[in-house]
Amino acid sequence: MTQAFIAQQLFDGEELRSDVALTIEGGKVVTLGGEAAADAVYLKGLLAPGLIDVQVNGGGGALFNNDTTVNALGKMSAAHARFGTTGFMPTLITDQVDVMQRAADAVSAALKEGVPGVLGVHFEGPHLSTPKKGTHEEKFIRPLSDEELAIYAREDLGLKMVTLAPENVSPADIQKLVDLGVKVCLGHSNADGKTAAAAVAAGATGFTHLYNAMSPLHSRDPGMVGTALISDGCWCGLIADGHHVSAEAMTLALKAKPRGKIMLVTDAMSLVGSDEMSFPLFERIVTRDGDKLTSTTGELAGSHLDMIGAVRNIRDWCDVELTEALRMAGLYPAQFLGSTGGRIQQGKPADFILIDDELQVQKTWINGQEVFAA
Repeated sequence: MTQAFIAQQLFDGEELRSDVALTIEGGKVVTLGGEAAADAVYLKGLLAPGLIDVQVNGGGGALFNNDTTVNALGKMSAAHARFGTTGFMPTLITDQVDVMQRAADAVSAALKEGVPGVLGVHFEGPHLSTPKKGTHEEKFIRPLSDEELAIYAREDLGLKMVTLAPENVSPADIQKLVDLGVKVCLGHSNADGKTAAAAVAAGATGFTHLYNAMSPLHSRDPGMVGTALISDGCWCGLIADGHHVSAEAMTLALKAKPRGKIMLVTDAMSLVGSDEMSFPLFERIVTRDGDKLTSTTGELAGSHLDMIGAVRNIRDWCDVELTEALRMAGLYPAQFLGSTGGRIQQGKPADFILIDDELQVQKTWINGQEVFAA
């Protein structure tokens, strides 16, 4: 079926245009620009590339660690599509090997079944630093072993990410992960700058939630934060919720990093897209107060942030142009992952969102299918 539209405004990932005609068929954009079809539907607002989130722990009442099923991934997809996410990396935090295996199986099945938006899997841990564990369960933190390597080596998982602490995983093993097609991110680490830099040299290309759960910048050692900021080839995720990182710290990162190397992430937990106010996490309870999530042990436990909210926040708090904020939530994560997202182009998947003047999502399309309408 062919669908025809006229967008009042269209941001294609690079430039902003007005009154743009487009048609989609077979899940892809087949024409962009030119004469509109006679039956074209007028889309009032801004049509923009779908948002891509590389760190999604849950949504719609489902937490991936607690429910490693295709059904849970479907709930997460539907919840985040309401807020403009058209592609996401389901994220499993530090857990037992059998839970990792079940999560991998669920992702594989979701990709085969075509669950909208599922791009692959992000294993955040278990090879982390205990002093910087955050809300991760200490008893499950462990070195890299052949059991985990067998999971990371699977070729049925789509895009693969692993967050690790470089003081606990050698450069040789980081290179091994990269050779397996894994995007290696550094995080939950107390490493010094030399150790972090060696991991980057071995092939790590990302830093997970910049500033949070990582050794800070000092005058005599850059630590993880300083290494992240001076590693021009690496991407850094930012949780722009006002609780994890201040506006000033985000502004500093934007000034320090080359354009295109800061990407917005949510670190969202199960409460996004649900009316629930708490959920179990291992032997603790995480409670929502406004848009802040706190564990019974006192630390921040993920976020209640959604991607379009992150776009609004970075625009309003850090004086970022809307088009650049949208790139930070779409194009730049896609470039980090090596995927085709973040642009509206002829021949590319029809993944886009319609937003109003208040930056509220009105409609979301994934592969040409309307999956959300306000």
